[in-house]
Amino acid sequence: MVLDLVPIWTFLVALAVFYYVVFDGFDLGVGILSGFARNEDDRALMMASIAPIWDGNETWLVFGGIGLLAVFPLAFAIIIPAAYFPIAIMLLALVFRGVAFEFRFKRAALRRFWDRAFSAGSALATFAQGIVLGQFIEGFKVDGRVFAGTSFDWVTPFALLTGVALMFGYALLGAGWLILKTEGALQRWARRSGRFAFIGVCIAVVGVSIWTPLAHAEIAQRWFAWPNIAFLSPVPIITALIAVVEWRSLGREHEFVPFLAAIGLFAMSFLGIAISLWPLIVPYRYTLWQAASSPSTQAFLLIGTLFLLPVILMYTAWSYWVFRGKVRAEAGYH
Repeated sequence: MVLDLVPIWTFLVALAVFYYVVFDGFDLGVGILSGFARNEDDRALMMASIAPIWDGNETWLVFGGIGLLAVFPLAFAIIIPAAYFPIAIMLLALVFRGVAFEFRFKRAALRRFWDRAFSAGSALATFAQGIVLGQFIEGFKVDGRVFAGTSFDWVTPFALLTGVALMFGYALLGAGWLILKTEGALQRWARRSGRFAFIGVCIAVVGVSIWTPLAHAEIAQRWFAWPNIAFLSPVPIITALIAVVEWRSLGREHEFVPFLAAIGLFAMSFLGIAISLWPLIVPYRYTLWQAASSPSTQAFLLIGTLFLLPVILMYTAWSYWVFRGKVRAEAGYH
């Protein structure tokens, strides 16, 4: 009997995507918020709060992409051509923001330019990621085993909506991170910014939750048919409770709760998408098993992953532990 590794790899790839959304999401959110900072001192503190860990967060993007390519090659062959332009824009924006981040510390005379470039790159990368997500939920035009659409199939109202929604979501994560890492006037500003971002997130979640079942009868059937509606009702209920906690914590003296609750909102949204599309990996055409590589390939890759993944988790945890606590104005980055 051959062990079915598809569920294991589904969990690992999903875990990589979720970790990327959380870890790179908050530093992209800080980048977005930095464009609205009150002054240069606040902006410097915001940048210092993510300086030791921001580039390592993108490890999860690489892990997820390689996992998709190696374990679900059919899905990779369809999704990447379909979302080629948004993905290319995202990668270029990530590179540009990386250059801007380094140069702002090296060229004081052009610091204002590089600060704006970092914020713009963060916003553009986030917007592009949201478009890819929206396009994924909408589905792709497929003929046999290849993408059959055009290079501009991603230009749809729904995909653009998810792009904007993700910008609000990452800004909420970024605000939570700043509340955790700063104090005083900047922390109070982060709380106000978090409340504004939270309102945008709520509007987007409600909009997507209404739009998706109206556009896809199979998703509506999964959520609202009996007895599914009873079994799945805890998902929106828990999401609403987390939203209440998030709103209240932003208005009080809590420091860790706003960040934790923002992660909870992303987790519940992630779960909602998984429930809507399971077991599809190319909506609404191929399942995870249909798109998977051979069992021997999955087994070979899993052996290496079981050695590599603990290393990634350990150095990620260690870096956050080393740089724990509040960021200070005297902290430097060279």
